[in-house]
Amino acid sequence: MGPRDRVDAAQTRAAVLAVEAWLRDGSLPTPPRPALAAAVRTTARTVAQDAPGNSVELRVPPFVAVQCIEGVRHTRGTPPNVVETTPRTWLLLATGLARFDDAVDAHDVSVSGHRAGDVAAYLPVVPLKV
Repeated sequence: MGPRDRVDAAQTRAAVLAVEAWLRDGSLPTPPRPALAAAVRTTARTVAQDAPGNSVELRVPPFVAVQCIEGVRHTRGTPPNVVETTPRTWLLLATGLARFDDAVDAHDVSVSGHRAGDVAAYLPVVPLKV
């Protein structure tokens, strides 16, 4: 992870708190794109920071894709282990307002490869009280 990708806990928490009301009540208007992008990027990059490696690619389009989890390095094409979801679902997972296995079962998270589920061990990033 490059220096520009580094995030600190205070940045991440502030970004998440800026969208917390929307996470708790999906009927509220979607937060402004910069606020949503900041929350998604900082939480995903925190996972990559906490679980360095290149064996799993975590994708939250259109905002971020990071590689994480130690293991076989992936360099070209579609990686063998991928976790992909929407910004809202990712933030629900990143805050502990949703459980990884439940989101996979509900088809809110796409996982491929035997290592993709390892991302769950690094969640929540910023725990919010349910």
